[in-house]
Amino acid sequence: MKMLPLTPSGQTPVRALTIAGTDSGGGAGIQADSRTMALCGVHACVAVAAVTVQNSVGVSGFHEIPPQIVADQVRSVVSDIGVGAAKTGMLASTAIIEAVAQVCTEVGIGRDQPIPLVVDPVCASMHGDPLLHEEALGAVRGTLFPIATIVTPNLDEVRLITGIDVVDDTTARKAAEALHGLGAQWAVVKGGHLRTSSSSTDLLFDGDQFLEFTAPRIDTGNDHGGGDTLAAALACALAHGYSVPDAFAFAKEWVTKCLEAAYDLGAGHGPVSPLWRLEEGQR
Repeated sequence: MKMLPLTPSGQTPVRALTIAGTDSGGGAGIQADSRTMALCGVHACVAVAAVTVQNSVGVSGFHEIPPQIVADQVRSVVSDIGVGAAKTGMLASTAIIEAVAQVCTEVGIGRDQPIPLVVDPVCASMHGDPLLHEEALGAVRGTLFPIATIVTPNLDEVRLITGIDVVDDTTARKAAEALHGLGAQWAVVKGGHLRTSSSSTDLLFDGDQFLEFTAPRIDTGNDHGGGDTLAAALACALAHGYSVPDAFAFAKEWVTKCLEAAYDLGAGHGPVSPLWRLEEGQR
């Protein structure tokens, strides 16, 4: 795959911001975002929205950061360091979502703004453990999606947000239209969990055209953090000035390689791994 350009040593690299929750097991959340950003040669800035208690088996609890502190982290980073793109992950509550949407608009992050925004609307862990208060779904639809350059829900999140159960290409297109109708500039419906063929096809929609991105399906149970990794890679490419379709094509290839390199960890699902990039550097 064609990698993002690396900044020469000693020079300031491209920057990207992740606004999300932590993963104490290290497989997803801010930890996964930061790993991908670093291995894409991008300096990762973070705004912590929640702290989770989790491992490879599941999430047993989480603590929300006060909304003003979340917003202040974003404001502090953008005003001094500057970022080329931002992404959201776990935002936990209506109050945090509203604070993030407000500060993003204030500092120029979002659709039709100088800094593109990837919204990964994290609602639950891969084990089904809730990571978003149920009443906050309305804020995701009405506050977060309208400022998104691109939204990247998984199929469970698509169902929660739109009410559409994606089972084939027809329902995937309906879901993409519904997601776009909530205000996002681009909407993605991912096919990784739709296990109907030997390939995985993701659908990208901008209100006019559907674009398909297909990769081989990787047969592994170690896929923790896959959605975070895809969204982080997408933000990295956008920070480099890629168009949304080109950025998504890069992110799709990146997460496929990370699935190929996934490893066992703990008693549950291991993480997808961008560490394959280190092996390439040794060749």
